[in-house]
Amino acid sequence: MNFPNLLTVSRILLSPVFMILISFESFYWRLAATIVFIIAALTDLADGYLARRWGLNSGFGRFMDPLADKILVSTAFLSFVTLGYARGWIVMIIIVREFLITGLRSVAAYRGMVIAPSILAKWKTVSQMVAIAAILLYANLDPLLSISPKGKPNSLVWLMPLTYWQCNLFDIILFVPLILTLWTGIDYLIKSGGLLKGMLG
Repeated sequence: MNFPNLLTVSRILLSPVFMILISFESFYWRLAATIVFIIAALTDLADGYLARRWGLNSGFGRFMDPLADKILVSTAFLSFVTLGYARGWIVMIIIVREFLITGLRSVAAYRGMVIAPSILAKWKTVSQMVAIAAILLYANLDPLLSISPKGKPNSLVWLMPLTYWQCNLFDIILFVPLILTLWTGIDYLIKSGGLLKGMLG
């Protein structure tokens, strides 16, 4: 268990911590959740860089690194569903696609095949992280804008209304990640036709 692999494992362990912290309707708890998510996301950059720099690439790292990414992203999206910031069916499509393709790429790697991520797949990941960042920003502002220090509705609540256009706003934020998730998922399945036939045959 080298240091890059420890960073990968830490990303998995930080995921439930994030989910617990963001569930509290408090600015400070949600700020803490955001910090935890940022730290976890930074480990994704660090583990791959250090593994390449120090020559510590391993089978464990190649398998667990993408899995840890999916766990972190899935935890964030599931938390948003629980908080009412995302629709369940949108999140389920994203999560099912992520783990299906991750499993397919793992099987391919086991058989000595490499399914390289496409440019669109990289943009898909970027769009997911941008969506998570935008919703996290809302989640942090929500407690401040909804309730005043005296427990009364804040005069700034009109900036973030919770009943009229909130769902539409989040649908717009998640629209691009949803389309790219479906598009790249279908693309992976088409490119992996031979592997799928071998698995089913």
